[in-house]
Amino acid sequence: MTTSPRLSRATLASTVGTALEWYDFSLYGTASALVFAHVFFPSGSALAATLASLGTFAVGFFARPIGGIVIGLLGDRFGRRQMLFLTLLLMAAASTAIGLLPTYGTIGMWAPVLLVVLRVLQGIGAGGEYAGAMLLSAEHAPGAHRGLNASIPSVGNAMGALLATAVFYLIASVLPHEQFLDWGWRIPFLLSAVLAIAAFIIRMRVSESPEFEAGTAGTPARSGREQLGQVLHRGGRRIPLAMLMSIAPNVLSYLPSVYALSYLATQVGVPESVGLIGLLIANALKFFTVPAAGMLSDRFGGRRIMIIGALSGAVMMFPFFLLLDTGTPVLVWAAFVLLFTLCCDMTLASQATMLSTLFDVDVRYGSVTFSREITGAVIGGGIPFAAAALTGVLGGEPWLVVVLCAALCVLCALGTRALPETRTTARGADLGAVD
Repeated sequence: MTTSPRLSRATLASTVGTALEWYDFSLYGTASALVFAHVFFPSGSALAATLASLGTFAVGFFARPIGGIVIGLLGDRFGRRQMLFLTLLLMAAASTAIGLLPTYGTIGMWAPVLLVVLRVLQGIGAGGEYAGAMLLSAEHAPGAHRGLNASIPSVGNAMGALLATAVFYLIASVLPHEQFLDWGWRIPFLLSAVLAIAAFIIRMRVSESPEFEAGTAGTPARSGREQLGQVLHRGGRRIPLAMLMSIAPNVLSYLPSVYALSYLATQVGVPESVGLIGLLIANALKFFTVPAAGMLSDRFGGRRIMIIGALSGAVMMFPFFLLLDTGTPVLVWAAFVLLFTLCCDMTLASQATMLSTLFDVDVRYGSVTFSREITGAVIGGGIPFAAAALTGVLGGEPWLVVVLCAALCVLCALGTRALPETRTTARGADLGAVD
């Protein structure tokens, strides 16, 4: 990713910070699929242990709306920049603590209980992170390139996921499986402390959003309840429709990046490295596909690109599992690229483009986190768990999962179609809806 006049300095700095922070959240998803069922949830049933492990993954998503709404409301009052320091601190502290957490064999039921508590802290931090980085980038950007700048933090998510997967894969490859499950899995979590220091230094160089400062100058201070009331009143029908629009990005992100790893290991029976390499390839390609989708959103409108991405995801759901079931590495990797890169990135970039202009600047952070994180809790957190349960119902067959995920993507497209398109001036100010 190269610097150009199209990308603001704030975009590049906040994206790198997001990458270092999202390393923590992505790392937990990989570990919940491949490790935690063995070290925190031992059970006589492999399915029960897997469901318990993926259940803690979902807990982080259920905490995200709480963190997102609180941090979003504070961000509309005190600024985007300060909230990004808070989210970073929460994520780094929780991830480092997970790396030090005793296992079930050492402290019994306290191990999964403490794991859930730390996952909740991760979720609270993550709830306000991406929205803040996206808005800071968009609000610094020229209007003609707002979609591109708003989408770039998604590259940061990919960078973090890529780093987490690479570190996890490297350690899993070097160590014998027994040693990896015994202590090796802790190393990636302990690295969070080092990465947090780098992220703090980078974010110190990011200035506050000029659009926020101009848009809130002279605005009287509101209590939390008053601010939330403003979010719901002024958001109107756009908030529930934005919640529907956020469905496909969650389905197309967490089905392949979390559940597919478990599916490949437990149902297809391929080595764990096959799925991890697939994630590495798919995330590496996001360095190109996310900016491309952002530029398409600038040219054709975020609404159109979102609908295309969501419907493409619905169509590709069946071929995705067919390719996974072959167990052939190249075909498995192609499945990840088709769903997790091409389809998903159209929805991620267009979502960022639309959310950065749908709401007034003084209620924007709270409105974005309210609409985005509630959907993330239900869909993003629930999809891996629901997919594992539905696959178990059919004795390992994924067809109920295919139907559910395809239907959710279609619902996203319908909700997006009902939203207005938005335009921006050269300075990024909203000019209103365009039906």
